Amino acid sequence: MIQEYLNSNEKFVVVGDRVLIKPRDMETHTRSGLVLPASVKEKEEIQSGYVLKTGPGYPIPGGEADEPWKPNQETRYLALQAEEGDLAIFLKSSAHEIEFENEKYLIVPHSAILLLIRDDYGV
Repeated sequence: MIQEYLNSNEKFVVVGDRVLIKPRDMETHTRSGLVLPASVKEKEEIQSGYVLKTGPGYPIPGGEADEPWKPNQETRYLALQAEEGDLAIFLKSSAHEIEFENEKYLIVPHSAILLLIRDDYGV
């Protein structure tokens, strides 16, 4: 199911430290067995969803620091921890909802993500 969303959003270019998430309904248990208490569902301060795309990360200065006006300096980025396909648990208050082709998506700053659940962690 998540794979169809990954393939259908090729037009999106996420910028900076933001993450595009497909929200899901809050359940009491996640697929990996994490138990979410009833207070989480009642307060709805956090939400979960699948990461569809990530931005390049946090921009960091490149080149020589004493000459920042040089035009040929390439911007470098500090990569984000979130990856496509991760289940993200994030602060709902920081999310911005958009609708594209009758589907709802959330744009969330990376700093609002509290936890990432990755099925194939590679350990």
